This record gives sequence, structure tokens and C-alpha cells, in this order.
Amino acid sequence: MAALKLLSSWQRPWASARGSGGAWLKGCVCYFSTSTRHHTKFYTDPVEAVKDIPDGATVLVGGFGLCGIPENLIGALLKTGVKGLTAVSNNAGVDNFGLGLLLRSKQIKRMVSSYVGENAEFERQYLAGELEVELTPQGTLAERIRAGGAGVPAFYTSTGYGTLVQEGGSPIKYNTDGSIAIASKPREVREFNGQNFILEEAITGDFALVKAWKADRAGNVIFRKSARNFNLPMCKAAETTVVEVEEIVDIGSFAPEDIHIPKIYVHRLIKGEKYEKRIERLSVRKEGDVKAKSGKPGDNVRERIIKRAALEFEDGMYANLGIGIPLLASNFISPDMTVHLQSENGILGLGPYPLQNEVDPDLINAGKETVTVLPGAAYFSSDESFAMIRGGHVNLTMLGAMQVSKYGDLANWMIPDFCFWGWPGGVVVKFPHSASVARGSQVQIPGVDLAPLIKPHCGDISNKIEEGEDGERNGRCYGSRVKCQNQSGGHHGAFCKGKYT
Repeated sequence: MAALKLLSSWQRPWASARGSGGAWLKGCVCYFSTSTRHHTKFYTDPVEAVKDIPDGATVLVGGFGLCGIPENLIGALLKTGVKGLTAVSNNAGVDNFGLGLLLRSKQIKRMVSSYVGENAEFERQYLAGELEVELTPQGTLAERIRAGGAGVPAFYTSTGYGTLVQEGGSPIKYNTDGSIAIASKPREVREFNGQNFILEEAITGDFALVKAWKADRAGNVIFRKSARNFNLPMCKAAETTVVEVEEIVDIGSFAPEDIHIPKIYVHRLIKGEKYEKRIERLSVRKEGDVKAKSGKPGDNVRERIIKRAALEFEDGMYANLGIGIPLLASNFISPDMTVHLQSENGILGLGPYPLQNEVDPDLINAGKETVTVLPGAAYFSSDESFAMIRGGHVNLTMLGAMQVSKYGDLANWMIPDFCFWGWPGGVVVKFPHSASVARGSQVQIPGVDLAPLIKPHCGDISNKIEEGEDGERNGRCYGSRVKCQNQSGGHHGAFCKGKYT
């Protein structure tokens, strides 16, 4: 009995999340329940499921781009008119869909995200000082949420060390005159086995809004394909988790080993009335072709760059492809080798773009393009995806970057009066073995402030592609300098290869 009293007196780590962006209560981070709570409660009206979300609440919202977003629950928040929300989500949808709707209605006070995305209203509010934006490397964001659900108050990661993430000063909110009103705080640094790490605090929410595929009448949930993404860890990291599904089935319809989220994490459940499942970037191929439809200006240069980058692939390699040019690398893998492509949104075994009749809105890559998978592929959540990368299980990471120094430092830039879109892949991942940078420039454009490093010393520059040069013929010229092609900021190829230090 004394033990029960002791356990029930321990503090729960949720209460201070509201209004502090997910900070934890002081005291023990563990929580052992001695109550009979809870049974999953089923709703028919999404507004009823969220009407008690108060002004100023911290809300975790699942999805990656527009894939796997809780459309009906977001629509319900529009109807309740709740204000001053802190929304934790990988990005904020688009102007007229997803979380973009809540931004337009001015219901969100702060976004905690890794990427601004293609959302002009998001950018406008941020630069006008109307919105607070806490940009966080995507892998760190996923792990902060996972840690929150696991009762871990903080953790150390090498991601972001030596950058603005560690040093602080990244703008969270601007004043109307363009000066910084709120800046990010510096992180605590500690050394382990000769390597520097920074301390990141866990994220918890008052509520989580999650989209899943199916649920049984006990409250157990399964996801579909790449729509698992951030939805799975968010289920576990909120005081109240509200899940919307496409179908509710009888108990016993799922084999116990097939359940992705057990009922203990699901507090409220609703069957969504309808789903638009909008596709952000429809990419298709014709029969007999493995390439997506093209036609963008500069595709010729992009193809030469990625042909050279594809030479870094080796048979049997596990490789992660960042967004942008690196995603094209799968088109240039030699038919004589097998490369297992990993996508940060939760896929291992990426295949070519789909035929028109194969398009599936629940199956996209990191660039939010429609894709297919190969036999033997696997789906998993975003936190699991970055654990693969951070844990050194991926052999090569191919990234896009604006600047690459001869030492292998990566950097991006911030342009005055334009939005800083988010921390690029170079700050998101730890390079476990080697990295290939598929885009780079050393030019300093007039009026452009070069940003601090996004990843210091990732390796040595191994090649360059100049106008008129062929990627195949360039070969592997390790140690060569990167030259600027013009003074207008045109991008050319630079590749970084080497063990992360």
C-alpha cells in the first residue's frame, strides 16, 4: 500500500507542456498509473472529439507534407475557433489545405517544425512577426517526440553541434521592423568518447491529432504505407490522443502482432467522414520508362550532377536520399548492382515513380512525390527512420546543399526579407559512413548573408561538374576545388565523400 501511494504521488510530465512549447515539470519524469483509466472513447462528430482543446494548448499534429494528415480533426478545430495554439508538426501543409487552414485563420501562435514547406502564408506570417516558428532538424524533432512519449526528458545528439542549433540565435519571431524578437537558445554541450553532443529536450503535448488507416473496436490502430510517419510517435506523446481512421473493424480483425499502436495510447477515436488525400507532388512514369515526367528549366544540369553522384553507389549499399536533386539518383543506379534506398519519411526499398494507375496518396518519398516500392520493402515511422541514420545503419546519405567548402563543410544561406525554409538534410543526419553532396556553390551573392555551417567537416570534396562537362567522364577527382560558374548564384555539382568526424 505504501508503494502504491508513492507511485501515485509522482509527478506527471505533461502539465507544463501548455504555453512552454513542451517543457517538462521538474521532478521525476516517470509516471506509473494506479487508476483504472482508460477505455478508448468513440465519437461520431469530430467537433465533439476536439471541442475541449483550450486556447493556448500544445497540439501534436501527425503527417508528412499532406500524407497522413488528420483532415477531419483539423477541420473540426477550424469550427471550434480555438486560438493561440502551439502546433508541433513536421511542416504546416499548404496555403489552402492541412494546417495551412489554421494558419490562415490565425489560430496558431507558434509552429514547432523542421520545414516551412510550400506555404506562402506561413512564410508571410513568420516574416511579418505574426507567427513564432521554432525550426528543428527533422531527425531531432522525431526523437524529441519519441522521447516525450517514452518518459525521457532529454537526450544528447551530435546533430546540430557547431551550428546555430547549438549556438542559439536562430530567429523564432521577428519584430515588425525585421529585427529578431525571440531567438533560439543555445544548447548544453557534452563530450562522449571524444565527440561533442548537444542536449535536446523532449516534446509532449496536451493533445495529439493523428491519422491512421484502421482501428478495431478495442482502440488498437494500424497505419497504411508511408502515412505512418510522425503519426506513430505522436500517439504516445500527448496527454490526450485523438485518432481519426478510415475504417473501424471488429475486435479480432487484426492479428495481435500486426497492431502498430495498442489501445493504451488511444484515448479518442473517430471514423473520418471523407478524405481528400491531396497529393502534393504527382510524379508518374510511362510504361517501360523509369524516369518521371520532366520539363523544368535546368533539368539538363541537374541530370549531369546526379549522374556523377550516382557513381558513389556500391552493390548492396543502404542509401538515404535527401530532397531535391538527390531523389533523382535512383534513376541512375547501375542495373548490375542492388542499392536499397531509404526515405526519411519511413520507407526502406524505394522503387521507381508509379504508372498513372499505380498512384497512391499514402505512398510518397521525402520530396512528397508519389513513388512505388520494390519487393522486400518495409514501412516504419519517422523516429525509426532517423534512428537508422543516426545509429550508423545507413551506408551513404546523399544530400542537397547550397555551399560546400574544400574541407567538406556544408552551409546554406539566409536571404534578408526572405524566409529561412528550414534546416537542410546536412544538419538533420549524422553521416555514419559516407556522404555525397549533390549540389553546391561557393559564390557569395551581393546582398546575401551566408549562414553559419549546417554540418561541419562531413568529408572531403571529391568532384566538381562544370558547364559542358559530362558526369561519367569526370570520374572521381578527390580533393578538387569547387568553382563558381557565374555570379548569379547558379548551382553546380559538388560531392562530399568521407567518414563523418
